[in-house]
Amino acid sequence: MNYDVVIVGGGPAGLATALFLCHADPSRRDKIVVLEKERYPRDKFCAGGIGARADQALLRIGLTVDVPSVAIDGISIQLAGGTVCVRAEPIGRVVRRIEYDHALARAAASRGVRIVEGAHVTGIRVAANGVSVDSAAGAFRGRILVGADGVGSLVRRAMGLPPGALRAQVIELDTEPVPGDLDRGILHFDASLGDLTGYAWDFPTVVGGEPLVCRGVYHLKTDERDVDIRALLAARLSQRGLDIGRYRIKRFAERGFELHQPYAAPRVLLVGEAAGIDALSGEGIAQAIAYGAFAGPYLAEKLARAEFSFEDFTRRLARSAVGVETGIRARILPHFFGPRRAALEQFVLSSPAFLALGMEHFAGRRLSRLKLAGVALSAAWNTARARAAPSPARASRLRRAS
Repeated sequence: MNYDVVIVGGGPAGLATALFLCHADPSRRDKIVVLEKERYPRDKFCAGGIGARADQALLRIGLTVDVPSVAIDGISIQLAGGTVCVRAEPIGRVVRRIEYDHALARAAASRGVRIVEGAHVTGIRVAANGVSVDSAAGAFRGRILVGADGVGSLVRRAMGLPPGALRAQVIELDTEPVPGDLDRGILHFDASLGDLTGYAWDFPTVVGGEPLVCRGVYHLKTDERDVDIRALLAARLSQRGLDIGRYRIKRFAERGFELHQPYAAPRVLLVGEAAGIDALSGEGIAQAIAYGAFAGPYLAEKLARAEFSFEDFTRRLARSAVGVETGIRARILPHFFGPRRAALEQFVLSSPAFLALGMEHFAGRRLSRLKLAGVALSAAWNTARARAAPSPARASRLRRAS
């Protein structure tokens, strides 16, 4: 079975790549195959938060993914020194991947993309004249291979790339709402849990028409510490009068985007979590769509020119919307979880405009230069003040000396 593009992975990144490629060059629509190891509708462990910028990107190619969802108009962040909450016009929604991915797959199929379900990939061969993929559903040959197969990407391993240093452990479950929960239009993050390199969350969700709350813990492994995220989640539930033993626990891993890493090789490239998503927030769906919005037109261009070295993919990815976004978050990450974390948290608490700006980006709104300048000035002032202040160790020595 010969195709122009063989995409391994039928989640948002792989399907979006196919959809945006079809839009960029409709003549390719029957020459694209997406290999999905499961069968739709299949569940995918994920909190389900999706910024409106993803819906806007799909709308630009004439697609609306109409699935049950909870509209979001605010974000709350709890830090060691307090909580900041900002609300605005709708900025996104919470979906269930079992429904969202299925709807996206149906949309791709309706535009001529072949979706092969139950196609667990067992082997990959890349040669000078093409790629071959062996699967439980048969063998597929193509001119280009796209790895959209998530955190355990077989395509990534076939390229000889390391697994990456930014790996996260995640645990979640769905419960009934309880007194003390925030309004259902708010995504709540709790980053006050001691040495946890990450946060806990409470997101409104809807399952089978029933309003529930998705609760979980996200921990980015930046060192060798062993953090019991189940115990952390159990303690948070207990504070709300909930027993963790009553609920179905879902565990999964995530891979963070890392700077200065290769994400392509001749005839092969990576998108979505196979490449890496935002390690700071763990957000993946909107970024998966953004990967597809970049990779689709890129592939259309390369197919038209029969250029398959992909030598410029990583450089152009870094300049794309998803590359800039994930790159900025990757640069912020060491500071947020580093020795200046307390100062950064104080800045976030004292500058609601910073969170409001992040919400506007989440929603896909054009960012005001005036607002950007104001937040940048506030951040610069806060950074200068933090640098001028003595470190905790030096402050302790000064107190002892006095």
